Amino acid sequence: MKKFLTFIGVLLVLVLIVAVWFVSVRNRLVELEEKVNTSWAQVENVYQRRLDLIPNLVATVKGYSIHERETLEKVIQARAQATQVSSQAMQNALNDPQSFAKFQEAQGALTSALSRLMVVVERYPELKANQNFLELQSQLEGTENRIAVERRRFNESAQGYNVTIRRFPESFVANISGFSLRPYFAADPKAQEAPKVDFTNTPKVDEGQGP
Repeated sequence: MKKFLTFIGVLLVLVLIVAVWFVSVRNRLVELEEKVNTSWAQVENVYQRRLDLIPNLVATVKGYSIHERETLEKVIQARAQATQVSSQAMQNALNDPQSFAKFQEAQGALTSALSRLMVVVERYPELKANQNFLELQSQLEGTENRIAVERRRFNESAQGYNVTIRRFPESFVANISGFSLRPYFAADPKAQEAPKVDFTNTPKVDEGQGP
């Protein structure tokens, strides 16, 4: 009887140790997951900031470049697509790689459209001297740089989280508790540094070429 009670006592201690360990690991995973969610919220904020700047930018450019309708329309269309995708991705992107990829693709298309617009701006010296445009220039450049920073921070948070939930024995707790891997922002193969919209150093376009 004494041996049986001793066995039960040891078993209860072991169960308690495992339970404490399980709760501790799970709490750690929750902290890492919340860090990823916070980083994602910051990414959304800076992208939304860029979306908010574009209408004023387009309106300002339109006042000086009446012949650049196609370029402006592409920016407007890219913004509309990015806005729609961003709205849909807010709840699903971190749990659905396809939604995340669509979000990144839409934002990339908007970046390309803005870059094209900045090339066109070089044709209009009066526009580049406009005070409203200069203020928008500064805000947009800062936002583009901030996007790069927040994307990098998100990737770092996601990497720390993903490594942890794949590592044994944390993976055991992660699988039982329903933690899943988070996607990454893919690096732009065309860029070796943080993307930046530079209005002042953009090469001029040959006047003989169309937008």
